[in-house]
Amino acid sequence: MAWILLVVAGCLEIAWALALKQADGLTRFWPSVVGLSLAMVSLVLLALALKELPVGTAYAVWVGLGVCGVAVFGMIVLGEQVSAARIVFLMMIGVGVAGLRALER
Repeated sequence: MAWILLVVAGCLEIAWALALKQADGLTRFWPSVVGLSLAMVSLVLLALALKELPVGTAYAVWVGLGVCGVAVFGMIVLGEQVSAARIVFLMMIGVGVAGLRALER
């Protein structure tokens, strides 16, 4: 169950970061409310997952999901720069997170 909470928290991290992008420096009310609310829920879910998971691994998964998810969404939907190097470095984050997870078994 802790892993499910952690993955949901990571997905919410993607959502809140994207909402804050739309909030334009917290100058737009509803995107700001959505972004800040999702951030709080994401943090609570991370805290619940930490009851059962090692902090280093859980935090790496949470941040890794957020970083990779936001970067991929930005490239696909928001038209941000796509380059081979960017893809390789995002894959390296994924490999690092998977490696930490594998060491926990």
